[in-house]
Amino acid sequence: MGIAIIGAGFAGLCMAIKLKEAGYHDFVILEKAADLGGTWRDNTYPGCACDVPSPMYSFSFELNPGWSRMFSPQEEIWAYLRDCAEKYDLAPHLRFGVEATGLEYDDDRNVWRVSTSAGEPITANAVVSGIGALHVPSFPDIPGKFAGPAFHSAEWDHSVDLAGKRVAVIGTGASAIQFVPRVAEVAAELRLFQRTPPWIHPKPDIVFSERAKRILRLPGAARTARNAIYWLLESRALGFTIDPRLMRAHRHLAERHLARQVADPTLRAKLTPDYTIGCKRILLSDDFYPALTRDNVELVTEAVTEIRDHSIVDATGREHEVDVIVYGTGFKVADALSEQRIIGRNGRKIQEAWQNGVEAYLGITASGFPNLFFLLGPNTGLGHNSVVFMIESQVRYVMDCLRLLSRTGAKAIDVRPEVQRAYNDRLQRRLDRLVWSDGGCTSWYLDERGKNRAVWPGFSFEYWTRTRRMRPGAYELLR
Repeated sequence: MGIAIIGAGFAGLCMAIKLKEAGYHDFVILEKAADLGGTWRDNTYPGCACDVPSPMYSFSFELNPGWSRMFSPQEEIWAYLRDCAEKYDLAPHLRFGVEATGLEYDDDRNVWRVSTSAGEPITANAVVSGIGALHVPSFPDIPGKFAGPAFHSAEWDHSVDLAGKRVAVIGTGASAIQFVPRVAEVAAELRLFQRTPPWIHPKPDIVFSERAKRILRLPGAARTARNAIYWLLESRALGFTIDPRLMRAHRHLAERHLARQVADPTLRAKLTPDYTIGCKRILLSDDFYPALTRDNVELVTEAVTEIRDHSIVDATGREHEVDVIVYGTGFKVADALSEQRIIGRNGRKIQEAWQNGVEAYLGITASGFPNLFFLLGPNTGLGHNSVVFMIESQVRYVMDCLRLLSRTGAKAIDVRPEVQRAYNDRLQRRLDRLVWSDGGCTSWYLDERGKNRAVWPGFSFEYWTRTRRMRPGAYELLR
């Protein structure tokens, strides 16, 4: 194969579409699951929806004027991705049920050998990793074992009927914010174990009427709406990227939202974070706070110290009898890349290259690993806008790299180590003074050393500008 793409979510499909548009058809998409969709295939928990406005959570080259609402549910986004794959005829390139289990670079031939779960390795000139960051569920390290049903929100067990059950939810992340209100409606009792409260903004989740959809189908209307939403979201980055003090307006909005929806001062105090807003992900919800005021719901802020056969014990020694445990504890973001089996030039493992932290040049290429490209790699996540925008910027950059190879006749390109080092030193200096590192919280943005390895520290248009054209001088050409 000319190119092996790993993963068939937004990133992998975007890469495949742009390759075909450029007239390049010698590629394969390896997908470990039985269908495409990535995060939007896997997460089927009740209430699962996007927290980025739908017009921005789609490809700029494939706008969808038919979204049902401003924040589309999981089923619609998954259907959108399947429609894109069909429209651009990606079926011949998709290999479902084939997991890429390892990558090893052949120094003599300047190619990658891709080990797969199918047994037969694939040889590729280049590899594009589109596995994303939100696919390895994270579980808390709590002693004990539960005898009843227990599952992570990303692996929702729909065979378990929660109606009339005593349900424990551990975690208050982005997924829990969405499924807790649904579970509270059917469970006999719901105990929500909260370690750190999130800051929550109102969710302007308007339903698009048929008239609105007709308007969006007019020439240029969907594009205009997308552009307006983009710049509105981009304005939120001022506090993230310039000065944490600029987040005061966001805090005021969140405090008003909490006060309006929770009248009990004791409960409201438990739900008020003690860190700078933006330090952890700001969530959107209009029904989470009201769910916690229901008679059948209890918020537990003491730490979980033990799990027993049919109960959970908190730090006060109190035992909570429960029938089902649901973990809303997020994902292993930093580990998603570093735990892979990747061997680059001269037998160097990715773990050796990243022993001081996961990093890449522009989040896309890593020195010592020629022709290996990461989509949504280190420090390319966003706290204020759509990662689909970032994916498209990265795919365009990868296409430039591939064109350089074609133009020069080189077999591979490898980012120069000094270029990568200088870029990441500047990046970390900038991140150290921003809200994610200086806001008084711990989050999945930070690795075990307290370094932010997840988020881009600037405006998304700034990243677009930096990746607009690749600099050939930043790379070594291998022939």
